[in-house]
Amino acid sequence: MTTLAPVSVALKFGFLAVLYLFVLWVARSARRDLRGGEGALAAERGLQAPPPADATGLHSASAVVGADVAHRSPQLVVVRAPGHDSGMIYDIDGDLVLGRGDRAEIRLEDPFASSRHARIYEQGNIVVIEDLGSTNGTYLNEEVLQSPRPLHPGDRVRIGDSEFTFEVD
Repeated sequence: MTTLAPVSVALKFGFLAVLYLFVLWVARSARRDLRGGEGALAAERGLQAPPPADATGLHSASAVVGADVAHRSPQLVVVRAPGHDSGMIYDIDGDLVLGRGDRAEIRLEDPFASSRHARIYEQGNIVVIEDLGSTNGTYLNEEVLQSPRPLHPGDRVRIGDSEFTFEVD
């Protein structure tokens, strides 16, 4: 029996080491998710992360949709949203607020939406989206919105369980 004691102790320490590594892996994954995915992890390591294939560029939206945006009607199309039919279209005229509150132009029946969650507005020939300090954040193409950003045709806007696509008709 004395020969089994060292093996038993080694197995216990091995199990503890594997358990410790698992906990570190979970903590690292949670931190990466909270900070914004692989790009934040790469930046943390001093590397340049490639932008996602569907990322919204920093170029002017007028270069993409043409200078005649004023003559075209920008709109949000519902992909999925509680209380809304898929394919429902909201024309963007001026300034729109999305949220749960009574004053929101696009009312969301989503428990993850703030009363005044996000704002979409026209700035010259560009349509811009900004988060209004919401609790759960606004996502543009699955990236947390940190500052106002221009919208381009095909961009996806997500608030909680509600998702919209930006289009120019």
